[in-house]
Amino acid sequence: MAAVAASIPPQWYLLLAAGVFCIGLFGILTRSDALYFLMSVELMMNAANINFVAFSLYYGDLTGQVFALFVIALAAAEVAIGIGIILVLYRNFGDIDVTVPTEMRW
Repeated sequence: MAAVAASIPPQWYLLLAAGVFCIGLFGILTRSDALYFLMSVELMMNAANINFVAFSLYYGDLTGQVFALFVIALAAAEVAIGIGIILVLYRNFGDIDVTVPTEMRW
């Protein structure tokens, strides 16, 4: 298994991560729906995970994979908080469009 992964140069992993990150960035910049925001941030975090694992494989060190596990745990916490925010947006404004609430009020 390691021989197959070692035969792929790290540039391909970095190109894949850059593509996934750009898709996530495009989603954040063009969408106004809070659910799409969450999915786009997840894509950007997964691009960082691809980089961590690729460099971990390239250097033969497990530190990148440990950091990738921490990023996955951070992403799970981000989703839990994000879903709570989306539920509050929907309850208060009837929509999950982030441009509708212009100010925080009681």
